[in-house]
Amino acid sequence: MSVTYVIKFDVVPQQRSRFLSLLERVLEAMRSEPMFHEAVLHADPASDCRFMLYETWEDHDDVLNVQLQRPYRQAWHEALPELLERERDITIWKPVHG
Repeated sequence: MSVTYVIKFDVVPQQRSRFLSLLERVLEAMRSEPMFHEAVLHADPASDCRFMLYETWEDHDDVLNVQLQRPYRQAWHEALPELLERERDITIWKPVHG
């Protein structure tokens, strides 16, 4: 069963360009993964530095044990402490009907 992650980011204003650049590289690489369904990055119209990523994958265990370990994610994960004002807010959603 597929799983969707809703991830909210509060980005350090001076790091906005770097945040978007690093995330775009990850999103592009993810799109070629066989278990990937979709991802859409949203910007908060009230704040230039607040973003929400909606990301759907085929399997939660695959995300935890395979996808999060992909080499293309390393620079992104290492940069997060410098990029963000606070920890990401991550929630996990499962489909009920569809």
